[in-house]
Amino acid sequence: MDKPYVMGIAGSSGSGKTFFLKSFLDHFDQDQVTLISQDDYYFPANTKTQEENRLYNFDIPSSIDRESFFNDIKSLFEGNTIYKKEYTFNNPSIKPKTLEIKPAPILIVEGLFIFHYEEINQLLNYRIFLDADEEIALTRRLKRDLVERGYDHDDVMYKWINHVVPSYNTYLLPYKNTCDRIVVNNTDDPVLINSATNVISQELKEKLQFN
Repeated sequence: MDKPYVMGIAGSSGSGKTFFLKSFLDHFDQDQVTLISQDDYYFPANTKTQEENRLYNFDIPSSIDRESFFNDIKSLFEGNTIYKKEYTFNNPSIKPKTLEIKPAPILIVEGLFIFHYEEINQLLNYRIFLDADEEIALTRRLKRDLVERGYDHDDVMYKWINHVVPSYNTYLLPYKNTCDRIVVNNTDDPVLINSATNVISQELKEKLQFN
């Protein structure tokens, strides 16, 4: 198959990437777009103790199996389907699903380090940066990690101060002004995100001559 049109989507923790992606994908048929996420390429951390996991920094480039991530993207370019076990963020109450990632004319690559990884950044045709004020992003992160991932409050705050913010400032923020579109998401009003994804998807359909 021809090389897909590759969109890179990245943003700070708590910037609303999950909702943005869901809204964007809803504008296309399943055979028109596919998504590959950096989060599913974390090196396994289930051999570590709880205290080691607290100290272990998941927010640095070396925490990701960068080579496998890149190779799977290239494999999608070649028309191959990827089977990958989803990453459940060390939550023992969640049984990981096997993801089936099929090639499609539009490939979305999502993750914190996709602009920092030069070999992946070079594959991108269009870059989107999702942004939110730090206070708002932290509130969202607390809600997600305490409720959905079962972390305790002290653990979330430790990682935010020592891992999340320094990583964002080092590995993502420097690329903000190189992106094609910056979406500021400081409200939880879905109209803002739906409006942005509607505009972007319509532009993309016209570019790729989708019906």
